[in-house]
Amino acid sequence: MKKLILTGIIAVAGLTTTANAQIQKGNWMVGSSIVASNFGLNTGGGYNISLQPKAAYFIEDNVAVGGYVDLGFNKVAKGSPTNFVYKVGALGRYYVSPGEKGVDNLLNHGRWFFEGNVGVGGTSTEGGNSTTGLDFGAGPGYSYFITPNIGVEGLVKYNGVAGFGNEGLTSTLTFNVGFSIYLPTSKGKQVINDVK
Repeated sequence: MKKLILTGIIAVAGLTTTANAQIQKGNWMVGSSIVASNFGLNTGGGYNISLQPKAAYFIEDNVAVGGYVDLGFNKVAKGSPTNFVYKVGALGRYYVSPGEKGVDNLLNHGRWFFEGNVGVGGTSTEGGNSTTGLDFGAGPGYSYFITPNIGVEGLVKYNGVAGFGNEGLTSTLTFNVGFSIYLPTSKGKQVINDVK
């Protein structure tokens, strides 16, 4: 019985500390949003499915900077024109530490974060409006670590494209679900060496 209790305490302590290890200075985050639902804030907005790969490097504990690509399509209803989305740019994330003022993590195995991005992007509707220009977005998210190095994420985000085309500003509110892999730099080098 003592061994069982001791094993349980060690397991809980290990899982609690692993939520901090992934987001330390020098680590990498690589991931993608797999499912994205889009609630248009402009006339003609609708449902969106896209693939959004991203990668970031932790320049400080809890602070990551990197890049993203977004390729997707939108079809409001049967018979409606297809809307293509394309974006590329820089992103930043700040992970909230447990115990910060006004913050209480829901689970010991996860972290709240805030993500912002800026880049170049656009939308093009088949036979209709198009916008190309400055792509920007910001919003809160939560990463739940199912293993010490893999997190399942949810992100609610405002996205906008301001620039040239038929519409000066296209804006949406999205809910994204995806995953991220967190790797220490030494593990990343080991993977690269294994591939070579």
